[in-house]
Order: sequence, then C-alpha cells, then structure tokens
Amino acid sequence: MAYVSKLFNKNFLEYASYVIKERAIPHLHDGLKPVQRRILQSMHDVDDGKFHKVASIIGHAMQYHPHGDASIYEALVNLANKNLFIDKQGNFGNILTGDPASAARYIECRLLPLAKEALFIPQITEFTDSYDGRRKEPVTLPAKIPLPVILGAEGIAVGMSTRILPHNLIEVLKAEQACLRGEDFSIYPDFPSGGSIDITNYNEGNGKIISRACMDSSDPKRIVVRELPYGVTTENLIISIENAARSNKIKIGAINDYTSEKVEIEIKLPRGVHTKDVLDALYAFTDCEVSIPVNMLLIADDKPVVLSTSQVIRQHADRLIMLLKNELLLEKGQLLDECHNRLLEKIFIVEKIYKRIEPIKTVPGMLKVVHSGFEPFAEEIGRAVSDEDVERLLKIPIRRISQFDIARMEDEIRRLQEHLAEVEHHLGNLTEYALGFLDGIIAKYQQMHRRRSKIISLKKVDIRDVVQKNLKVKYNPETGYLGYETSGGKVLFSASVYDKVLHIKKDGSYIVTEVPDKLFVGKGMLYANLADKETCEQVVFSLLYRNSENNFPYIKRCRVTQYIHN
Repeated sequence: MAYVSKLFNKNFLEYASYVIKERAIPHLHDGLKPVQRRILQSMHDVDDGKFHKVASIIGHAMQYHPHGDASIYEALVNLANKNLFIDKQGNFGNILTGDPASAARYIECRLLPLAKEALFIPQITEFTDSYDGRRKEPVTLPAKIPLPVILGAEGIAVGMSTRILPHNLIEVLKAEQACLRGEDFSIYPDFPSGGSIDITNYNEGNGKIISRACMDSSDPKRIVVRELPYGVTTENLIISIENAARSNKIKIGAINDYTSEKVEIEIKLPRGVHTKDVLDALYAFTDCEVSIPVNMLLIADDKPVVLSTSQVIRQHADRLIMLLKNELLLEKGQLLDECHNRLLEKIFIVEKIYKRIEPIKTVPGMLKVVHSGFEPFAEEIGRAVSDEDVERLLKIPIRRISQFDIARMEDEIRRLQEHLAEVEHHLGNLTEYALGFLDGIIAKYQQMHRRRSKIISLKKVDIRDVVQKNLKVKYNPETGYLGYETSGGKVLFSASVYDKVLHIKKDGSYIVTEVPDKLFVGKGMLYANLADKETCEQVVFSLLYRNSENNFPYIKRCRVTQYIHN
C-alpha cells in the first residue's frame, strides 16, 4: 500500500501540473491556452491568404495537440467568435442566441491581418518539441499586444480556476501607451454582447462586476431587451423570465424573441401592470442582471500567479520593448547582409573580377582569385568576404552581368543604407518606436473595435422591495392550520416568499417563521401577521394575567419588535 500511495501522489502531482500549465490556464506572455496557440500556429503554417476548411485546420493542429479533434473544434470556434484574429466564412454559431456552429467540414477560416501583424515573428520565437517529437511548436507566441486582458479566459484546473474578462482592444493599447509614457492608466471590461456594467467592486481584474441587460421601457405596456448581460444567451434569458413568472415573482403577458443579428426580446405586460412595476423585478429575479466573479490567474515563470490588469499591462510593455528590439536587430542584420551583398556584386561586376576566373580550371582556384580581387576594397567592404559570398557571386548569370546598371545599384544601396539608419534610430529610441507601433494599430482598428458595454453606477435592487405579495395566508380555526395552501378559513394577509410571519398561539407563546404553505399552529390561534418592522411597530398587544396565589390581576401592553427567527 505504501507503494500505491507513493505512486498516486507522484502521478496526481504530474496530472495536476499538466492540467494547470498545459490545458486550463493561459500564459502571461500571449494570453493563450496551449490549444489556442496550436490552432493559431497551424493557421499560420498553412496561411496563403485563402480560406481553409476548419476540418483541415483541426487536422493540422492535431500534429501539435495530443488530444482529440472535438476540443480543437470548440476552441477554434470560440476563438473565431472573438473577431480578433480569425476571419470566418460559414455558420460559426451565434453568441447571442447560443446556437451552435456548423460541422467543421462546412465552415472555413483564415488569419486576419491583426494576427499576422501582432502574433508571429518566427525568427525570434522560442520553439519546443511537440508531444511526439515530430514537429516544433512555439512555447509562447511573440504577441505584441497584451492578449490576456484583450481576449479574456475561463479555465478550471486542479485546485484553482481562472476567469478573466475581455477588455476593449483600443482602450488596452492606449493604456499600454500611457504605461510606456509613465502615466497612470486604468481599463475596464467590454463585452461583445454590450449591456451595462457596474465596476464598483472590480479590483483590476479581480473581485466582481455586475452586468445588466439594456432594456427599452419607453412603452408603458411593453419592454424590449436590446443588449444582453455577459455570458447570457437569449434562450437562457427567456427561460429565467418564464421561471420567474411561473413562480409569481413577476407578471408578464407574453414574451417573444425576434433576435437575429441584434438582440430583440419583447416582453408584453398584462392588464394593470406597467413597465415601472416590472423593471426592478426583472433585474432581481431573472438573468437580466448577473454578478460575475473574476480571478486573473495566469502562468508566469512556469507557475500559476494571480495578477492585476495593471501588472499585466506593465509586464507586457516591457516585453513589447524586448520584442521590438529583437525584431529591429533581426532587420538590421538582414539589411547589413543585403548591403554587403549589393556592394560585393557592384565591385565584382564594375571591377570585372569575373573575367579573372576565365583561365582558372578549379573551384579552389576561382575562390582564391575572387578573394584576391576584393582585397583592395577591404576598407570599403567593411567585413570579411566569405566563401559563401564568392559562391553566390559566381552563380550570377551572364545576362545579368551584361545588363548591369551601376546607377540603379548605387540607388538600391543608398536606399538600404537609409533604411538601416532608420532602424538604428529606432533602436536608440525604443519607447518612441513602441508608441508609434501601437499608434499604427489603434489608427487601423479603432473603427472596428468601439466600446460596446456602458459603464454606469447601478442602484442595488433589494429583492424585498420588488417582490410581489401574491401569497394569500389563511387560517382555518376548525383544523388549526395556517398557510397559503390551507383549505377553508379566511384570508388574514398577503405575503411574499421572502416575508416572515409572526403568530401567537392560544397559550400566549409566539413564534416567527417563513411564510408557511401549511403549518399546524393549533386551534384558537390569537394572532398572525407579517413580522416586518413596519407592521410590528403598529400593533400593540394587551396581556391580562391573574396571579394564582393571591388572585391579583395584572395587565401589560407591549409591542413585539425583536425576535429570534426560528
């Protein structure tokens, strides 16, 4: 048994670590779970500007992903419906109604320009072996925008979970610009379904928010839901309204769903009921208002860490500087190589070094002659001429040599040098360059990514203030039963499911309970009514008592304003 216990502990820890780091929790650097990263990498691998069958993308992603195709399909559809990185063609479902997407063989997708601009730099990406060692997959993508707060995420791992709300792309990029300038900044969630949000208890990615539907109540007999709370579909909302009506918490006449591209749920009210009587009850008893707890848990330094939105922005700002620097250094190296090659080609042709190899019969001899031909220009060239350089020059076709235009070549070299000087300037002013990069994305995409959720301060709805007192509490003196399901007897008062009831028995003892459906209190009950503060303060009880020893009578008047709830 000791061996089994040791084996269990080891395997459980390995499983827990795997689920946390390799399945459920996104990474700080690119905000992606492994399956999302593998999908985007697969789409980049096959990208040719055309649409590809989702089934084909799933098949390619399975070369990286050690699980089944169902999880890849679901993750791809969810990622595509965020409308950031994947261009869709076909039925990808509807996030408003909850309708599912078509089968993978019927729908197509491709990368959007933002994904190509902000996610992929293969030359500076760290790769690792895939699960079977046959391919290389990125450890994280070199994302130039802070995806953890832009995309949002939900995941449940062993002993922990994460729930990160999506934020507006443009607002996040402007916050990162403020961070780079050393200014204060703050960002708040923005949902694709719109709605209103109360951020009073939103503590930079932790705490909770209140999300409400936006409703048109201009017609006193009709309410129209125009926008949904986050995570609520039209189907779920309608079910919650019907359940509340069935429980007599709200009164409605009919409900119709006309949702297509935009939400439109019509709630018709019955005779005698107006919108002002129902609005607060809809928020209190239905999914027209939801409370969303949030916990920004991410993988950082190979372990799960709870962070705030400002910490994510600051860490990404530092990473953006590093990524842009590495990209500029890569570009600088490529420009230096191009300038070097152009200069060698110019000298090789203008100085007619190619003619010196005509009598040479061996390759080593040709290499030696060409190397010696470049020696007088060593200072101009600025770096050693390699055998690879010479091999490339020897492959220049005669037609190109005969049509060589020195003015055009010098113009190309000058343009390369100007570009190189520009890159050098950016390397010396990385913060300014990063701000310019973010400016470019903002200018290009701000019209497509406007804020949808309205930030407001919501008045808390007290359920007791809006609930309907539709329970008729009766007492039958013949049977001794009290409650709203008691047969016979007369109605004493109306109550709601949230009220308390005070009743005094024949012997003078009293008790406070929830509103009973059918409770035996005995025959000869003296009093029963609501146990709320207002009612209790209005009722004065007179108690008459005779002492059995001396036969003296006593009388006492009192109010019952305090009690212990049974």
